[in-house]
Amino acid sequence: MHWNRIFRLSLVIVCAMLAFQLCFVPAGQAEPQYDYINISDPFLKKIPIAVPVFKGMSDPSEEAAIAAEATEILVNGLTFTGYFNLIDRGAYLENLQEKGITAADLNFANWTDIGAELLITGGIWGHNGTVRMELRVFDTFKGELLLGKRYGGGYNDLRQMIHRFCSDLIYRLTGKRGLFDSRIVFIGKKDGKNTIHTCDFDGNALQSVVENEVITLFPSWSPNGRAIAYTSYAQGNPDIVIRELETGVTRRISHEGINLTPTWVPGGGGKMAATLSVDGDEEIYLLTEAGKIDRRLTDSWGIDVSPTFSPDGSQMAYVSKRAGTPQIYIKDMAGGDVRRLTFEGSYNTEPDWSPEGDRIVYSAMKGGRADICVIGTDGEGLAQLTRDTGSNESPAWSPDGTLIVFSSTRTGKARLYVMTASGTDQRPLLMDMAGEQILPDWSPAMSPGD
Repeated sequence: MHWNRIFRLSLVIVCAMLAFQLCFVPAGQAEPQYDYINISDPFLKKIPIAVPVFKGMSDPSEEAAIAAEATEILVNGLTFTGYFNLIDRGAYLENLQEKGITAADLNFANWTDIGAELLITGGIWGHNGTVRMELRVFDTFKGELLLGKRYGGGYNDLRQMIHRFCSDLIYRLTGKRGLFDSRIVFIGKKDGKNTIHTCDFDGNALQSVVENEVITLFPSWSPNGRAIAYTSYAQGNPDIVIRELETGVTRRISHEGINLTPTWVPGGGGKMAATLSVDGDEEIYLLTEAGKIDRRLTDSWGIDVSPTFSPDGSQMAYVSKRAGTPQIYIKDMAGGDVRRLTFEGSYNTEPDWSPEGDRIVYSAMKGGRADICVIGTDGEGLAQLTRDTGSNESPAWSPDGTLIVFSSTRTGKARLYVMTASGTDQRPLLMDMAGEQILPDWSPAMSPGD
């Protein structure tokens, strides 16, 4: 069931930590210089990058499989960001399996000649189930080392080590961090049942969190990424359930009437905003950590749902039907002032506030089909990111603000897709599961221990 249908239904209802990590950087370049990728540029040119297969350093024949796997994980991770154009290895003029992996071993002209602006080299040591690796990133035109890292751990830590390096590289190039340490929660629909799933940022490591309930809706991450809140009809009434992911412990928040679209307040000490109908009309209320009503946040004759907060918690965007059609409004939490944000289109829903605090992504219904749009919090810079590709709904920002996940019916059934913040590189999250995938929410960045 897509969100806009859910919205209309609600109207009907009412009306492994790593062993070690070391860093080596060239003198004078200890601090990142974020001059390679401007993520706000809608005409961003992808960086041509060469990634030779990593080299086995102590026993190449034994380490070849690990090196190949590590290289593939790295390539897939960098490709996922949408920032890089991987150069075909058939064009390479140097064979690093026959050379070393340091700057002294490289002829940078051989890499600039094939158009590579960045070059990643890697060395792998493997022994008795343990892996050690050295990874380097070079600016081929400057002939400089941009980033160098050493990692070590068990073989099962390989994906985590590579993604740590990807995170460090993206931070070096953009000043943004968090994508590779994040997960996505969403609803899977099959045979009339809903299951809440989580997966890694790229669709890997799929896990079921809540299985086979008739209706579960609106999953939302806690600020620390250790819990999710969602609306459940398991006991007949739309109640809010909070589930601790590590322990599986749950608690239920059930006020008279409906309890929808729960969202934590950033820095709010466990407080949450949600839509309740305790006074008859659907309004947004602030709840204490224990689930008690703290105060009412909206007051209008029309339905008010889907709160989302600015990163500092000082403002709340939400959907209201007070003007006759669903539109997005922004409320100042301290002063109480409310202003309308969206004016173009007659059905704008599902807002999500960007981690940078300057933009809101949302779903806009036009001609019976939903598309993803983004707008500045000042009302300027409206841009439509999807078009002519089925219905596209439920957008959510990645924790670094570089990507957006959403649900789309462009191939028939609703599936999860990602795209860059400017709408480019739209592609599906590849997960081996039947049924539909709806209502995604992207976690905050989580450290490996979380």
